[in-house]
Amino acid sequence: MDRKWWVLLSVGTGTFMSALDSSIVNTVLPVIQRNFGCDVAQVQWAVTVYLLTISVLLLSFGRLGDLRGHKLVYTSGFGLFVIGSALCGAAPSVGGLVLFRGVQALGAAMVFATGPALLTMNFPARQRGQAMGMQATMTYLGLASGPAIGGWLAHAFGWRAAFYVNVPVGAVALACGACFIPSRRRAELTEPFDYLGAVSFTAGLIALLLALNQGHEWGWRSTPIVSLTAISVLLLALFLHVERRSRHPMLDLSLFRNRVFSASVTAAVFNYICTATIAFLLPFYLVRGRGMDTATAGILLSVQPLVMAVAAPISGTISDRVRSGVPSAIGMGILAGGALLLSFIGPKTPCSYVVAACSLTGLGTGVFISPNNSALMGAAPRNRQGIAAGVMATARNVGMVLGVGLSGAVLTTMLALDPACKLANAVGPALAVATVAAVFGGLASLVRSSRNGEAADPASNPARHLENQPRSPDA
Repeated sequence: MDRKWWVLLSVGTGTFMSALDSSIVNTVLPVIQRNFGCDVAQVQWAVTVYLLTISVLLLSFGRLGDLRGHKLVYTSGFGLFVIGSALCGAAPSVGGLVLFRGVQALGAAMVFATGPALLTMNFPARQRGQAMGMQATMTYLGLASGPAIGGWLAHAFGWRAAFYVNVPVGAVALACGACFIPSRRRAELTEPFDYLGAVSFTAGLIALLLALNQGHEWGWRSTPIVSLTAISVLLLALFLHVERRSRHPMLDLSLFRNRVFSASVTAAVFNYICTATIAFLLPFYLVRGRGMDTATAGILLSVQPLVMAVAAPISGTISDRVRSGVPSAIGMGILAGGALLLSFIGPKTPCSYVVAACSLTGLGTGVFISPNNSALMGAAPRNRQGIAAGVMATARNVGMVLGVGLSGAVLTTMLALDPACKLANAVGPALAVATVAAVFGGLASLVRSSRNGEAADPASNPARHLENQPRSPDA
């Protein structure tokens, strides 16, 4: 078998494990809460810290991959993820679990920031969409199987098994990555790492994401949230100032002058705002609004990622043969239609209607994600692949945080304005906001697919292979 497929298997396994871990942890949180005797707010930090840590470090690790080698960063991150999983399983308290989830997230950020770059550099342009689609399939399979696997492990062996299971599987996957991901000859390392840019970006994004994540709980006008927002604006403005002046910036802002790159990033943010809103609201709607048990709700919720898993590789393969903006725009249109259908759900909506709408949102996301990721990575030169992968992953995490923050704000506002309003009715307006986000994402994709924008998309022109671009140092 061609080595590039072994690279895909190695990177796909890491993607699958990370997605599986995230969905398993969400499933076993109630069991962890009961075991430690803590409140919901405390145990939720196990999820919040994981998301925040990944989000703020993606760009730094992406740049580090460009400078020190993507394989080195990827395999080091995978090893750290496995160690963090073992520590989480042995956590003596909820505080220890939160701390060790941060360690686990540190490794996951290294994996996320370099995986797409490894695929882009090992697959020719004519197969890049296919590779991205198959990687997306591994992600969605992890998300779909997580609730069932997590529930079974917690029931049969206790919640700690949900973390320990990562250790043997991760060790095998790490060995595969070390053996099959090729080591490229490093060029002379003359570019220094931009520490000032990394610190200002990390601190600014922590402040911003924490404000968005906790705004609906602490109060959007509270002193902590207003202060965090102001601090984030100042630090991120400092980051942009530093990057414009730096000879070797952590984030090459010139990438955003490419219409394909900037439009793909914008579309990705809107896509994840929409999908995160749906993923956040539907469990509340089904369990608290409709009174379903978690097992039944889990089955309904697995429909969306399963459809994504089927659609993503097909769309990715098609995008290798047509302008990538076309399937991306079609996917966002389908996603908007599914979100619009969901915005009309109520206390007595038939389950078949919910399943059909979730299937549409899954189909739309599956059609969108592979060509969009392929175009984004293809628009960056080889010596900026790590930065591009970091930007792509950051767009995903920022979109997710924005989606959860906005949907939580709309939901709590609806319930506060009308105390008699049932939760099953209150989710509709928030899902309408998700529909608007999907529409904007579709417009961004259309901008990319215009004649001038698509001409700059290497994914639409196989003759412009990445092999003709400057090579980056790789370990």
